[in-house]
Amino acid sequence: METPSSPRRIAHLDMDAFFASVELLEHPELKGLPVVVGGRRSTAASPEGGFPRLKDYVGRGVATTATYEARAFGVRSGMGLMKAAALAPEAILLPAHFEAYVRMSRAFKAAVAEVAPQIEDRGIDEIYIDLTAVEGESAELARRLKEAVRQATGLTCSIGITPNKLLSKIASELQKPDGLTTLGFEDIPARIWPLPCSAINGIGPKATSKLAGFGLQTIGELARADPAWLVEHFGRSYGAWLHEAAHGRDDRPLVLVREPKSISRETTFERDLHPRQDREELSRILLDLCQRLAGDLARKGWRAQNVGIKLRFEDFSTVTRDLTLPRPVADPTSLLEAARSNLRRVPLDRKLRLLGIRAARLVEAGQDPGGAFHGDGGHAPRLFEDEF
Repeated sequence: METPSSPRRIAHLDMDAFFASVELLEHPELKGLPVVVGGRRSTAASPEGGFPRLKDYVGRGVATTATYEARAFGVRSGMGLMKAAALAPEAILLPAHFEAYVRMSRAFKAAVAEVAPQIEDRGIDEIYIDLTAVEGESAELARRLKEAVRQATGLTCSIGITPNKLLSKIASELQKPDGLTTLGFEDIPARIWPLPCSAINGIGPKATSKLAGFGLQTIGELARADPAWLVEHFGRSYGAWLHEAAHGRDDRPLVLVREPKSISRETTFERDLHPRQDREELSRILLDLCQRLAGDLARKGWRAQNVGIKLRFEDFSTVTRDLTLPRPVADPTSLLEAARSNLRRVPLDRKLRLLGIRAARLVEAGQDPGGAFHGDGGHAPRLFEDEF
């Protein structure tokens, strides 16, 4: 098997059931119970002196995350709460508190950076860490990282350490929760090849189904497939990547600085809203989204040169519109006015189930003097008075 002359040591650190674990810090009495986190607020009835149950939820919210006890019933992130209620009716439902999750995310990343500063940020609850130049044996370094995270947050994480990002992502999932797995290229046949193809990040449901149709269920079976056959059936680029991934080969470097391409906020309504009959409620929702997006931009020190909207109608059709502004903006008033300009370009004659706003073409706040955007010749913005 091909091995590099000087293997890197790349760690993937994944927080365990992150959102749910943060909630359990606030409610330690719920540890060991099936808990689902979802929605900004719960519409489930709360028994006197207790917590709302998933079976009593009515609405269109989705599960943000779930404890491992709830996952045992089949509840997964992104699942509709009504569907989750059918699987785990007695599970406790808690609303999401994203401000708390952001604080904890910053805390665990800062703690990791004290041990190993070479970090690729992959999201609110996971990072890659380059340990190649850090002194110490891999397992001991992993224990130091886990302890640093626990001291900073009170939470557990799972870590995989291997020669590359692809294998480390897989390894971090092998012993969850609170797991620690170190693998070398020599461990691939015994530890990686028996796993399903879907364990490889980048092999999604469609590719998994197509591979299964050809009788390729495990990574080992994929590794034994002829590379030319894979290219024939999956295309030159993806077919070649499948062969390399199945053999654990991945030379991607860590991306230590990642500039965001866009930032967005969106919300799915509890009921379909009519552009005219529910104008007041839609106005309030759009204003709230703009204020939250402005807060995101301020925290990150960005301004947006382009502002877009996203509308999903009652028939699930989706429309997007965007507008490039004369100057980058970051304040809620300018975001709102740009959103209204976009709304004028959409026929608003059907009920809506989702509304979103996106800031794109981001620049650092210090790179441009900024200034508000006024789509109506400089007049103060109205909400949805014309559009809805």
